[in-house]
Amino acid sequence: MLSRVADAVYWLNRYIERAENIARFVDVNLNMLLDLPTSVSSQWEPLVLTTGDLAFFQEHYGTATAENVIRFLVFDPTYPNSIISCLRSARENATSIREVISSEMWQQVNAFYTMVREAAKAPDQVEIASFLEKVKQASHLFAGVMDSTMTHNEAWYFGQMGRLLERADKTSRILDVKYYLLLPSVEDVGTPIDELGWMALLKSASAYEMYRKRGSHRITPAGVAEFLILDAEFPRAIRFCLLQVEKSLYKITGTPLGSWQQPVERQLGRLRSQLDYLTIDEIIGQGMHEFLDHLQQQMNEVDTQIFETFFTLEPAKVR
Repeated sequence: MLSRVADAVYWLNRYIERAENIARFVDVNLNMLLDLPTSVSSQWEPLVLTTGDLAFFQEHYGTATAENVIRFLVFDPTYPNSIISCLRSARENATSIREVISSEMWQQVNAFYTMVREAAKAPDQVEIASFLEKVKQASHLFAGVMDSTMTHNEAWYFGQMGRLLERADKTSRILDVKYYLLLPSVEDVGTPIDELGWMALLKSASAYEMYRKRGSHRITPAGVAEFLILDAEFPRAIRFCLLQVEKSLYKITGTPLGSWQQPVERQLGRLRSQLDYLTIDEIIGQGMHEFLDHLQQQMNEVDTQIFETFFTLEPAKVR
């Protein structure tokens, strides 16, 4: 497969998944604030912290108010990871590989981008909760259309790797922020305010119902973290995502599972096997933030090695 095509399919899926996750972050924060007492201060800066671009935000917006953060994360065309920018980049990638993707995929990407672009023309007139729901649904529709209309060949597996690696990264980031930043004060630990925050976190990953149906009737920090990090069956859990990324990688390389030939196979295999044998007590014992920060670094290294293994026939792109 041409490296140009593999790169475009990979990033087409990463950008759409990224847009959906940003919509999740903002939507759940809006819903959580409706349930919190009026005495609790606004919790918008942590959402910017999840992006790793706080300095960019402060330079262009200053104070992290609801209006500023929503405009930054959703509608700012100069911020490369806003929803509008992600959809623009996704559409550009789709345009470059029209000969590879199905016409239904192209139509869905184009409709998705058009919907977001029209909303960005008058962001003050947008009913934000309804818009964010449309973003999530459009992302789901794209994933379904891709799975149903594109041959499950190398290109499809590159798309799967991009989507699920992005999802694992964003799940780790929102969990990290909740553990250390979203709680208003230490005194609120174990209170209804704290439980609302953990419920919001589960809902941000569409995990609340599955967490409860698994038999976990009590919402605890350790229980939520275990579910979102170590569950092998829930599709937004980090372990599940990395298991599927590994399967897709081996489908592309043809290397037998349990062995490795490329450095990316070794890096991903070590990361996946680490999660296979970890317990939540071990994670909490070493520090949740430290664990998640290291996990994000490892996933970034996997992304770098995917690029070096498959995409480097063309000049590196700025992401």
